[in-house]
Amino acid sequence: MHDLGFVREHMDVIEKMARDRGVALDLAPFRELDAERRKIITSTERMKADRNKASEEIAARKKAGQDASEILARMKQVSEQIKADDESVAALDERMKYFLMTIPNIPHASVPVGHGAADNVEMRRSGAPPKFDFAPRPHWEIGERCGILDFEAAQKMTGARFAVYKGLGARMERAIANFFLDLHTREHGYTEILPPFLVNTAALTGVGQLPKFAADMFHLEGTDLWLTPTAEVELTNLHRDETLDADSLPIKVCAWTACFRSEAGAAGKDTRGIKRQHQFQKVELFKFTRPEQSYDELEKLVRNAEKCLERLGLHYRVMQLCTSDMGFASSKTYDIEVWLPSTGEFMEISSCSNTEAFQARRSGIRFKPKGGKSEYVHTLNGSGLAVGRTWIAIVENFQQADGSVKLPEALWPYMGAEKIPAKD
Repeated sequence: MHDLGFVREHMDVIEKMARDRGVALDLAPFRELDAERRKIITSTERMKADRNKASEEIAARKKAGQDASEILARMKQVSEQIKADDESVAALDERMKYFLMTIPNIPHASVPVGHGAADNVEMRRSGAPPKFDFAPRPHWEIGERCGILDFEAAQKMTGARFAVYKGLGARMERAIANFFLDLHTREHGYTEILPPFLVNTAALTGVGQLPKFAADMFHLEGTDLWLTPTAEVELTNLHRDETLDADSLPIKVCAWTACFRSEAGAAGKDTRGIKRQHQFQKVELFKFTRPEQSYDELEKLVRNAEKCLERLGLHYRVMQLCTSDMGFASSKTYDIEVWLPSTGEFMEISSCSNTEAFQARRSGIRFKPKGGKSEYVHTLNGSGLAVGRTWIAIVENFQQADGSVKLPEALWPYMGAEKIPAKD
């Protein structure tokens, strides 16, 4: 969320941000609300000043034994009007706050202006696509052939866009998550967190998921609880409404959670397989930093996520997103995309963002340097990595002609196996 004073004084910046992001943003209602609010406040302050003078006159009249009933009656009306105006200002404040919460973050100066994914900029690649002497199969065919993926069972117990992992498929899902967590905690210095998978409205509002993206989430009827869409929500709220010690920054945490997305508006997209599910598992990386640290820490966070793919021997590329392709809360985002042989294309497997103070302002997270005033921290987040999409990449890139899957060496200790055999 942006500071009210900043928006009021930098309308041109906000309008340029909207153009660059390709979003419709009508600032006329904000201007009207702001003008009405200022008008009422000015009038109220004038009435309060008159009331103070009248109080002095009433006291003087009473001391002199004179009648003050007329002034008292008039001030009663003034007090009632002041109360009504204060309530009006409070209502306008809520409307303005809601409006401010719908304004996206301002892109960093280094973000390329663009109109869609075609305008994203490739930063680097690692590895090379595997070569096959047969036509590579998609992951759902491999999974069913190996007996490790069951969509019919998921359909019976839940419905579409869910999957049941079986045998070595289930073990690999768990192995991937454990490998990621061990790598990030043992080598990259993150502290592991296991948070709840249910979050409240305040937590979602703080990170920018609400009010804008309510349709994309699952709400528990009759409660203030929602299924978490990403562990970014829980990790941000570890320090909501706190002032952190400047010397403790950066704070680096990671978490494995299930994530739940309604996928509203995604009808017809990636309906086969497990690429776009209502429930998926992810290891999230998160940082609280001082403002001057945040962009160096973003580069490090991206490298931490890349290391997962390098250890697994998967071909990938890093893309810097343009203004219109970034998320609502982001100031700068890198996507990491892994190669899929079945389509001959890259698939997003991690999105790493610096939200600067956007989420911290909404969540009330500050830090106080020694001898200085408290200010908002910067928050950074990124997948390290999406577990299900890593599962897809492994079975497709390491598939064998006989239908089996040769596992990456990094997973052998976690799997207790070097291969997932095909069913006879």
